[in-house]
Amino acid sequence: MSNKLFINKLYINGAWKFPLEGGTFDVINPATEEVIHQAPAASEADVNEAVLAARAAFDHGPWPKMPGRERAHYLRAIAAGIRARLGELARLESIDNGKPLPEAEWDIGDAAGCFEYYATLAEELDANPVEPIALADGRFTSKAVREPLGVAGAIIPWNYPLLMAAWKVAPALAAGCTVVLKPAALTSLTALVLAEIADAAKLPAGVLNVVTGSGAKAGQALIDHPGVDKLAFTGSGPVGSTVMAAAARDIKRVSLELGGKSPFIVFDDSDIDKAVEWIMFGIFWNQGQVCSATSRVLVQQALYQPLLERLVEETRNITIGSGLDAGVLLGPLVSKGQLNQVLAGIDEARRAGATVVTGGKQPAGFDKGYFLEPTILADVPLDSRAWSEEFFGPVVCIKPFADEAEAIRLANDSRFGLAAAVMSADDQRCDRVAAQLRAGIVWINCSQPTFTEAPWGGYKQSGIGRELGRWGLDNYLETKQITRYDSEQPWGWYIK
Repeated sequence: MSNKLFINKLYINGAWKFPLEGGTFDVINPATEEVIHQAPAASEADVNEAVLAARAAFDHGPWPKMPGRERAHYLRAIAAGIRARLGELARLESIDNGKPLPEAEWDIGDAAGCFEYYATLAEELDANPVEPIALADGRFTSKAVREPLGVAGAIIPWNYPLLMAAWKVAPALAAGCTVVLKPAALTSLTALVLAEIADAAKLPAGVLNVVTGSGAKAGQALIDHPGVDKLAFTGSGPVGSTVMAAAARDIKRVSLELGGKSPFIVFDDSDIDKAVEWIMFGIFWNQGQVCSATSRVLVQQALYQPLLERLVEETRNITIGSGLDAGVLLGPLVSKGQLNQVLAGIDEARRAGATVVTGGKQPAGFDKGYFLEPTILADVPLDSRAWSEEFFGPVVCIKPFADEAEAIRLANDSRFGLAAAVMSADDQRCDRVAAQLRAGIVWINCSQPTFTEAPWGGYKQSGIGRELGRWGLDNYLETKQITRYDSEQPWGWYIK
């Protein structure tokens, strides 16, 4: 990996700057536990400077006033820059996050596609700038216009570093907003390269600012800043609650994409091979570090035992190793803290009465790295944390059910509602079950496919609002009513 990819400055107001207080933090390769970089740690003063730059770029700069087609030009230039450096970015993502290189390449391609998609939506804003409103009183004419919301503070997680940045930055820029992006401290490297790509695309100064550092310092300074009009956060529920409380103080707009404990219902008429493949993809992709991971698998009784046996067999064949090694399907977890948290959750599940069917420990032969065997838990009590709370690791709970009613009841018995999946050869049953699942995303005969064009977000404690598609653009637009009195007659309220 070339040292030129290791950026050691913050990107503020179109310029690269060392943190005002000179702070840094370690960047650790989770496959080797080696410190590979000292990243810049933003202070509250740095965040303030970034917000003021974004504020000036929005209030006085050309960006929000540009036609959408001009903003689209910049978005496509950023997408082209990402594609031109796809290989470099994927390797950087792999050593920073731990994910297998093919997965990282997929993510980087999707990030470029996200900028391209929102470039098109920016152009469409020009096509329909005004919505006429029919009024009952003919003396008035009225219209609704959509305008950029303002300065957006975007805080992203560590599981899909560049892709999650794209999900927020691309629609915000398309709408005409300016952005301060705060990536996760564990995975900051590709966000800084995104700033480099935006700079090369000649994005106007202050439109995108990237500040790296801790959530406690840089993140808190961003969510507390009165100059931010909108907060967009993806991450854990407890932090999401903190973001929402901070937004409430200033009545900031907020969108939250939080955790899940998503169910996957498999009926007994399902093809075992297909079911096993989608179950594995739904929980072992990205080491299970996926907010929508289908980590509660419900299998109809007649199929339960043969499916479990096949799932165990295939799970034990998964290749574990460094994300840069060919053929690896399961890399390390992102950090030692995350590994310890998942191991503690497995131990707690054991004590609660769950059976570790396979996995549950660090694999043999790995002296370094935050590796964990893919794990299947059976006999998991419904009142245990293992069944109700996300592990955010390669751990799946599996349980039999008797009939459709029980499956739906068990699936919906959760404080989360991000995603759910159902598999059956009966299309009508799939549609019937999908209609009853209390989740923002429902997959039929699959798990986890995600498309930029479709809305993403959850019910209940899984979040507020939707990202992606036109819904993602709406997050960064305000609607203004403009009404005109067109009659030549006096209004008549007060005449001398």
